[in-house]
Amino acid sequence: MNCYKYFNDLINYFKNTINAAKMKDIKDFDDLKKYLFNGYTIILVENNDLGMALETRADLDRSIAESTTETTIHGPKDSFTENYQMNLGLIRRRIKVPDLSVKEQFVGKFTKTKVGIIYIKTKADDNLINDIEKKINSIDIDGIIDSSYIRELIKQDNNTSFPVINGSEKPDLIAGNLLEGKVALLVENSPYVLIIPSFFIDFFHANDDYYQKSLNISITRIIRLIAFLVALLTPALYISFTTYNQEALPIELLISFATQREGLPFPAFIEVLIMALSFEILRESDTRVPSAIGGAVSTVGAIILGEAAVSAGLVSPIMVIVIAITSVSSLIFNSIDMINAVRWWRLLFMISSIFLGIIGVLIAFLYLIIKLSSIKSFNIPYLKPFTAGYIEDLKDSFIRLPRNSLKKRSHLLTKNIIKQG
Repeated sequence: MNCYKYFNDLINYFKNTINAAKMKDIKDFDDLKKYLFNGYTIILVENNDLGMALETRADLDRSIAESTTETTIHGPKDSFTENYQMNLGLIRRRIKVPDLSVKEQFVGKFTKTKVGIIYIKTKADDNLINDIEKKINSIDIDGIIDSSYIRELIKQDNNTSFPVINGSEKPDLIAGNLLEGKVALLVENSPYVLIIPSFFIDFFHANDDYYQKSLNISITRIIRLIAFLVALLTPALYISFTTYNQEALPIELLISFATQREGLPFPAFIEVLIMALSFEILRESDTRVPSAIGGAVSTVGAIILGEAAVSAGLVSPIMVIVIAITSVSSLIFNSIDMINAVRWWRLLFMISSIFLGIIGVLIAFLYLIIKLSSIKSFNIPYLKPFTAGYIEDLKDSFIRLPRNSLKKRSHLLTKNIIKQG
């Protein structure tokens, strides 16, 4: 009893004299291992079941900086880092109520990576939170190195190339989604926070869409939709018009196409494949080389490659234009998963156009709509709000109405649908 009393006095002594250190109680051997491998100093007292852990680890994190993948014209410039507590603080700095809850779990047999399930109790759906907890608890893996591991392991088996879980390194974007009733997953050692659930329309929204006038943003979102369709359809339509459906073109344009393609050794499909593959190689090299020279290398490479291919008689000038506008249009998304999905579906459209021309493109487009309609993100339709039949959600879809018109949250995400505009 005296020893226990002395140990309590020792705890009080440290609490009163060491102000900078974080102190945790150690109740068992698992706690000891967890804190020891996380850089804590362990204090044990002989013949006593309690222990104490003091945080003495060095600060190995980078400071808060501007995002390099999600550029912002208006609005906050700060972004997440690899520090879990710092990231949590960036969210709490924006949502300053006790309703903001965090459920923490440790995932990975060797890494013991901390994963925080963040939500607002009065907004988020309990069934969604329980589903996410169950999926995280079922993960059996050696280690979690980045949040992308969690995204891949907990997503539902939709058998689709389209991403059903979005991620962001912008705290303001995460805070906005939490206020809508969504759930965020904060993973230790990763600057990307996952947003659950995520829908098709979310990838057409940028983090600074809510910091500008609604009319301007509506026009911008429509441009993004057009760019998405251009990235999907342009090569397939070119193949269709030059191979099967010449009658659909004006005679002057058809003569121009025929003149440019005269003497070329490859059909239109092979032309598209050659130029598309060349662009993907340039894009990959631009990603891997240092940023100081990457832009210059890709720009000069594209100009020289396109000019050389045309001069050598391998491709037509119009093909260079088609691939250029297609490739640029596919870069409107921040999500690399969405960019890759567009790439795969563009190939499917091209293959369909080879066999059936315009009819094949229409069939492929119909299949795309059916596929998107069948996808669910955590039991919610992926095409929300277009398949949900809830008119309030359409006010913030491919257009955005003024803020005072957005008075309700989605009934698919929360029962607390009324919000202050």
